Amino acid sequence: MGTRRTFTAEFKTERVLEVLTGDFTPAELCRRHQLSPQQLAAWKAEFLANASLVFQRDRESEVLAERVHELERVVGRLTLELDAAKKVSRFLS
Repeated sequence: MGTRRTFTAEFKTERVLEVLTGDFTPAELCRRHQLSPQQLAAWKAEFLANASLVFQRDRESEVLAERVHELERVVGRLTLELDAAKKVSRFLS
């Protein structure tokens, strides 16, 4: 009984892109890399189903960057308020 092969995400991506760009036919890739047509089709389907996530991540990054910027402003304001409170407490004591 043979052992199962594992493939990296980069390998899968390269094979799917080769099919999508028309560089190779699915049959050629399957023969060249000893893959089953079903496996290649599954990789292609998963790739296409998750393609929109690339753009969602960009939007999520923008939202996170905005949140970080807002929190930095709050920290800066609180730091100024703390410094002012320390100065006032020195004068009062």
